[in-house]
Amino acid sequence: MADERTPRRFRRAEPRPPTLGTHDPVMVIGLGRFGSALATSLMDLGHEVLGVDTDPGLVQRHSRALTQTVEADATDPAVLAQLGAKEFACAVVGIGTGIEASVLTVAALADLQIPNIWAKAISDPHARILERVGAHHVVSPERQMGERVAHLVTGRMMEYLELDPGFALVETAAPTELLGRTLTEVGLRSNYGVTVVCIKPAGGSFTYATADTRLGPGDTLMVAGETRKAEAFAELPSDGSAA
Repeated sequence: MADERTPRRFRRAEPRPPTLGTHDPVMVIGLGRFGSALATSLMDLGHEVLGVDTDPGLVQRHSRALTQTVEADATDPAVLAQLGAKEFACAVVGIGTGIEASVLTVAALADLQIPNIWAKAISDPHARILERVGAHHVVSPERQMGERVAHLVTGRMMEYLELDPGFALVETAAPTELLGRTLTEVGLRSNYGVTVVCIKPAGGSFTYATADTRLGPGDTLMVAGETRKAEAFAELPSDGSAA
């Protein structure tokens, strides 16, 4: 438990911030490539979005796509208060350049007790600082995308998603050595350490896998397991016809 004498902005954020409701408004600070893409996606999902940036050009560019855009310095808690930051259930700091501005903005949001703060980090030290000053969730999109693409480039995986450190979800073709056998006969969990989440038969759509599901040529599998075991399973030879 944090020492009560420790200033609020230097305590680690609470581990379980409130879940964002279906139509809760979101404040997105920083309208560069990451922030603007996130903001427009939130709009598509039915959320009202207030976009904030210090660049008047970016504010103008996204004024029609978002509910509202404002040119403002979000590092100042007083400015955020004037913008009604406390009315928002969630704020996302997507500032792509300027670590100082990113950190000060997260700290300002934390001082205003915003219940759900997300922030973009450009390095591991940056991520640690963001967590310490109050971010509930920190993402490193460039690094995470780089790791994902590296797995796709170097292996037989069609998709790769690390759900947690050391645990991954992988899309791959059904290995040749398992074709014609049911999942029960294959014993994936005991023999390979992975679980089939769902399966896409050749020419079909993804569906639930059952113990009686029989693997055929061209089948695509979504398997989950420890990262090294999921990777090893995806490296098993296949006919390469899955799509």
